[in-house]
Formats: sequence, structure tokens, C-alpha cells
Amino acid sequence: MTLTPRAGGREILRLAVPAFGALVAEPLFILVDYAIVGRLGSASLGALGVAGTVLTTLVNICVFLAYGTTASVARQVGAGDLPRAVKQGVDGLWLAVGIGLAVVLIGWPLAPAIVDWFGASPEVAGQAVTYLRISLLGAPAMLAVLAGTGVLRGLQDTLTPLAVAVGSFALNAVLNYLLVLVLGWGIAGSAWGTVVAQALGAAAYLVVTVRAARRHRVPLRPDAAGIRAAGTAGVALLVRTVCLRIVLVVATAVATRMGVAQLAAHAVATQIWTLLAFALDAIAIAGQAITGRALGAGDVARTRAATRTMVVWGLGYGVVLGGVVLALRGAIPGLFDADAAVRAQLEPVLWVVAVLQPLAGVVFVLDGVLIGAGDRRYLAWASALTTLVYLPAALAVGPFGGGLPALWAALGLWMAARLVTLGLRAYGRSWLVTGG
Repeated sequence: MTLTPRAGGREILRLAVPAFGALVAEPLFILVDYAIVGRLGSASLGALGVAGTVLTTLVNICVFLAYGTTASVARQVGAGDLPRAVKQGVDGLWLAVGIGLAVVLIGWPLAPAIVDWFGASPEVAGQAVTYLRISLLGAPAMLAVLAGTGVLRGLQDTLTPLAVAVGSFALNAVLNYLLVLVLGWGIAGSAWGTVVAQALGAAAYLVVTVRAARRHRVPLRPDAAGIRAAGTAGVALLVRTVCLRIVLVVATAVATRMGVAQLAAHAVATQIWTLLAFALDAIAIAGQAITGRALGAGDVARTRAATRTMVVWGLGYGVVLGGVVLALRGAIPGLFDADAAVRAQLEPVLWVVAVLQPLAGVVFVLDGVLIGAGDRRYLAWASALTTLVYLPAALAVGPFGGGLPALWAALGLWMAARLVTLGLRAYGRSWLVTGG
């Protein structure tokens, strides 16, 4: 079966539109925190920037729980083996819970040292440690959400993740408002609100997965071999993601040393970037599911056709989002109650964020396609190479100046390097491995 442009468009939309809603809801968790915590002052906003970077790093490092599960489950769906697809999903959930518990045990005592690494001032550091420690208690639920999302996406279901994400976001917003602004719990209330919302979201995914397992007569007990296989398969994606997070963590560390206003502005810009990245990733998520299923069914022509369509859509989508950022650049600082100093730092950075969106749209699509194909080893090597391209440019901003715009220009160099490495790979045939 070949994929016509119209059929390809319908299939992409069927998966990408609900994925868009779910993906946008995820960064809105932290954006709501920023909008509410911003009312507590610049120090609290800066603290959330530091702790939020650590938590986002944790989620992104463990995103292989979603991406790897999506690819492996989708490939088994394409091969016609639904029980094996569900079994791999169950193994992924057990792996997620185990990693989450380890994160709590290791991260709690190390929280002050982690915050100190960013070089934050004492008024920022104390609040950052508070937020980080409370949020770490939700790590098992947070990672279970990632794995559960991957299971359903691999099964070609993006509607259920949308429903769970929207419900969790709404609950998070209500709890943050009540705990921070009404009850006066401060930054701790923001953390507790997010933890509760994540726990209920994880419970919803567990219910859906248990039903699927019973329907296909798949055992729910932990399978050491299956969990080990899921972890081993995710190692290369882990390397890829660690490299991506090194880039953003280094950027936050450089911004921290510029001053409180620069840190707060960078924190807001990073959240805007993350929100846009999740929005752009909707097509990439469709790419993971479509590529895994098509290659599992042995259909190379369909994979190629879908890839071409999604690249074009990613480019156009990026142009639209970049235009939205430019149109709203004057209003965005007000959403976070930014003072004059933060506003002055933020506005020029938003220009860079907007210009990079078309490039990001293509990069994210190609990344998703190669993840769906299971081309993990190449992605790991390519990520390491592009990180080495970025680090000298970012670290030079401190001694040579240029401020936040120069720091974000270094991020643009990194994105250009990713486009080259991913584009060359997608043009070839080495990643087109078929079968279950």
C-alpha cells in the first residue's frame, strides 16, 4: 500500500491534532506555575526558573519512556501482534515507576547541591530547593504518565492522552491558584498542586493500560526480562536526550550568572520555547506512530511519503508559530507580571525565538520520524556531535558578552547543526528497517 498525499494528510491529522492538544497541555503545567508564582516577585520567579529547569531536564531525560514505547508498540501494531504491543507497554510502565522511585531517593538529599550548581543567590536558592523537593515526590507519577502516553500513542490512540492532559492541566491551574494565592502557601503550594494533578493523571493511564492488558490477556506482573529489554532499548534515546538537556541546562547556567533580571527573562523565554516545541512536536508524534507502524508492516513507500508530507507541514507550522510570537511579543511579559528590568531583557530574546520556529518545525519532524524507525544509535551520535558544536558558542557568551540575545543565537546554531545531521540521515536508506 502506498500513501497518497490526501490519505497521508488525513492520517497525520488524526494523530497530530489530538497530540497537539495533549503536548501543549504539558508545558502549560509549568507555565501556569510561572504565571501564578510571578505574583510573588522576581526572586520566586527566578527560583521557579532554576527548579523548573531541573524538572524539565528530568522529564526530557526520561522521555524515552514515551518515545521508545511509542515506536516499539507501533511497530508491533504494524506487524499485527497486539498482545506483544500491549506487553511492551506494560513493561515500560513498570520501568517508569522504578525509575521514578529511584529519582525520589537520590534527588531529595541532592536538591541543595543541584540548585547551588546554578549559582543562584541565597534568596533564589532557598525557594528553588523547596519547589524541587516537593516536586520530586511526584516523579513516579510523572514518569508513569510518560510511559502511559507512549503506550496509547503506539496503539494509534492520541485522543485519550488529550483528555488526560486537559483534565490534569485544569486541575493543576485550580490547585495552584488556591494553594498559592488564596491559602498563601507560596512557591510550595505551586509544587503541591502540580504533584496532585500528575498523580491523578498517572492513575488514569494505569486504568486504561490495565483494561487493554486484560482484553488481550497480557499479564500485569513485573517481568524482569521485559523491563530490562525496555531499559536497554532506551539507552541510546537516553544519550540523545541527555545531550539535548545539556544544551538547555548550560544556557540556564550562563543566564544565571548574568543577574536576577536576566535569569527571570531567560526562564520565561525558555518556557515559551518549550511550549512552542511541544506544539511543533505534535507532527513529530504522528511521525513516530506512523513510521513505526508502516515499517512494522514492511511499507517503505508509505514511510517515505509520510515523511515528505510531515516535513512540509512542520516548516509551515513553524512559520505560523513564529508569526504568533512576533505578534504577541509586547503582551507576553505582562502575562508573567514581569517588571521593567525583566521586560527589557525578554523582548529582544523573543525575536530570536520567533525566527527559529520554522527551523525547529523541520528538525522536530525529522527527529520524530527517526525515533519511530528505531534509529536510536544514530540519534545518540548526532546529538553528541551537535552538542559539541553548541557548547563553545554558549560558553563564550560570558567572557565575550552579548547578553541573552547572543546566548539564544548559540541555541540557533545548535538547531542548524541538528537540521544538517537529521536531514542527511533521513535522505538516505539506512534507517528504513522493516518488520516486527
